[in-house]
Formats: sequence, structure tokens, C-alpha cells
Amino acid sequence: MIVPAAVDGVPSTFEAATNAVAVLLLLTEFAMLRAALSRSQVRLYAVQSLLVSVLAVIVAASRDLPELYALAAVSLVLKVIAVPWVITRLLRDARVEIAGSGAIGVASATLLSLALAGFGFFAVGSLDIRSRFLPQAALGLSMSIVLVAFVLMIVRRDLVSQAVGFYSLENGVSLASLVVAAGLPLIIEVAFLFDLLVAVVVFGVLMRVHQHRTASLSTESLTRLQG
Repeated sequence: MIVPAAVDGVPSTFEAATNAVAVLLLLTEFAMLRAALSRSQVRLYAVQSLLVSVLAVIVAASRDLPELYALAAVSLVLKVIAVPWVITRLLRDARVEIAGSGAIGVASATLLSLALAGFGFFAVGSLDIRSRFLPQAALGLSMSIVLVAFVLMIVRRDLVSQAVGFYSLENGVSLASLVVAAGLPLIIEVAFLFDLLVAVVVFGVLMRVHQHRTASLSTESLTRLQG
């Protein structure tokens, strides 16, 4: 089914739905940044990944791209179910509940993220990149998600927050790929998901080893290492 384009500057239902999902993706990224519990961050990542799968289904139904249904299913199994389960299991074994403190305060991190999100959105908008699959605003929001994910990875001083930030960065990249290359062959899209699995294994091993040696998932002790 092909959805008609917007008329007289009024967004179509498809544009409104995709923009709403993209905004929710960005809001969940901000929620991860402010979450005080590691399990809350993992749950928010699962919600964000579910939104990516929903967006893939919307694009598949509206733009006649049936291969995106398979992508949405794979994303649902891996990013909504498997990855959060693995991280939650690691947290249960490590008996860690509170996320590590940030290098800067929560308010400062939020203001920095807002500034970077705005910069990313308007910078991409100035490039005038067009897509026949998704509205331009979604691409700007994907850049905002990537930048806020970088902030989460940099300012938080625990492995779980940094891992979740890295995984959510991949969700921002997935949103961008749906904007600019939704018709990409499915095998290429699935390859990106398996790259995520490699990252899960690496972070999982790092969490186990670090927690075993320091009885903590905080990365503050790593700053004291000397060569």
C-alpha cells in the first residue's frame, strides 16, 4: 500500500506516525540518561528497540517493502528480548542495582544532551537530505539519538550504562538507515544486527571480568591504571 503524500503542507498520516515514533525514540534516550537504576536503563533500551521494530513495520506496510517485516521480527527477537535478557542476567549475577554516577551532574548532562540533540537535528536539516521512505525530520532525530547516546556513554561511569549507550546508538543508526536506505537488501540489514551481538558478547565478558576483579561495575578504577 502506497500512502499519498502530504497535501498543502499538512503531514500525511504516515509522516505523523513515523515522526511520533522517532520522537519517542529520542525521549527514551533521554530517559536512559536520567535513569538511576541499571535495570531501568535496560528496560528503556528494550522499549526503544521495540519502537524501532514498530517503525520498520509501519514503513513496510506503508511503502510496500515486505522484507522489512523480517527485519522487524529479527530486531524484536534480538534487541527487545535477547539483549535485555543477557544484560539482566549479568546484573543479577553481579548484584548491582544502582547505575554509576556521572562525570557531571544529571542536570548538566541533560542540558548538554539537549544542546547536542538540537545541534544534530538542525545540522542534518540544513543538509536537505530527502528520502522517499521517511520524512526528513526522522533523519534529524536519528542524529540526535546518536549524539545523546554518546553523552550517555561518556558521562556515566559504569559498564552497564556505557553498554546500553552503545546499544542505543545502534538504534539511532537503524533509524537513519530506515530513512536513507529502507530498500537495502535484507542480508545487509541483518549483518548490522549481528554486529550488535558481537558487541553484546564483548561487553558481557568485560562486565564479568571487571566485576570479578573489582566487585563493582564502576569504571572509575580504570582511570587509575598506569602503563
